[in-house]
Amino acid sequence: MLDSSPAPRGPSVHRSVYVHVPFCRHRCGYCDFTLVAGRDDLADRYLAALDRELDRVAPPTPGGRVELDTLFLGGGTPTRLTSPQLDRLFAAVFRRYRLAEGAEVSVEANPSDVTPELVDCLADAGVNRVSLGVQSFDADALKVLERDHAPADVPRVLETVRRRIENISLDLIYAVPGHDLAGWEATLDAALALEPTHLSTYGLTFEKGTAFWSRRRKGELISPPEESERAMYAAAMDRPAAAGFRQYELSSHARPGSECRHNRAYWCGDDFEAFGPGAANLLGGVRRMNHRGVLGWLRRVEAGEPPWIEEETLDPEERARELVMLNLRRVEGVVSDDFARRTGSAVDDLLGDDLVEQRRRGLVESDEAGVRLTRDGRFVADGVMAAFL
Repeated sequence: MLDSSPAPRGPSVHRSVYVHVPFCRHRCGYCDFTLVAGRDDLADRYLAALDRELDRVAPPTPGGRVELDTLFLGGGTPTRLTSPQLDRLFAAVFRRYRLAEGAEVSVEANPSDVTPELVDCLADAGVNRVSLGVQSFDADALKVLERDHAPADVPRVLETVRRRIENISLDLIYAVPGHDLAGWEATLDAALALEPTHLSTYGLTFEKGTAFWSRRRKGELISPPEESERAMYAAAMDRPAAAGFRQYELSSHARPGSECRHNRAYWCGDDFEAFGPGAANLLGGVRRMNHRGVLGWLRRVEAGEPPWIEEETLDPEERARELVMLNLRRVEGVVSDDFARRTGSAVDDLLGDDLVEQRRRGLVESDEAGVRLTRDGRFVADGVMAAFL
């Protein structure tokens, strides 16, 4: 039985904030994120609404701004905004928050958007980490994925970013229809040759409601065989490791010291605030989800209504089981002492027979330090986590 009283927590000085920027030149067929394509005319209206949403949650208080350890601009495509619009966005955030010393400030970027002027704008605002949506170094795979850049563009883009920002992550996608293990290994090798500080490697998923979902149902897109996809994930773990990267999360690999601190805050179960359409936050066990429609979010904020349309208060057991799920994404897994501090309970007691069964199947390992997925468990991580929920 979980202790229903809150576990003791130290004072929270640093916080994490996510800002969702919902603009794209084109919606890729696999994407189910909240965005609008070809509606750059809404950008100024979005920025005004974002300012109002920030006011609701964190009104400006000169001298008393909350200190941020991480700030992350995601999308959509944040770099779809013009430099003056990005300046306006950062100004709105920094009227309410200030950066802690050594804070991480990340921005997702489309390679096609990157110019010296854009990089100067980001660096001048304090951005010190850029995540590039490269996806593949195979021209045919990029065509399938409906991306608008060429493999040859990427070295130039990295050179441009590195003029001001050294910490660069490359996002890559495997299991692209029509492409095999050899092609994926070539993409990994091409990415590693450019010496980024971080790699994110994701298996292509077909989310219901996307164009790719419909095309697969019609037989227009065919996923690689399961054994081929498994081999691709194995390559995603092994090839970066051989090049000096450390896998610290199911899909994340970094050179020592270059792990994404913002995402680590999610997986550690720390509180975070999020703004913009479709953004979700977690504060004190209360989760809120903003309206997923860009126009719906705009109308709510402009009318002075709360931007969120879902609110859920997690009870102590729900919070503890969610923490297990989040922590298991990390290679280090659930750390027993930290889990007990946060929940007031032992992870072994919470998971009980389910832990015994997953351990018997060789999918998790546990000891006094905690519980973590085995290598075999990483291949079926979703199933293992579902067993613990």
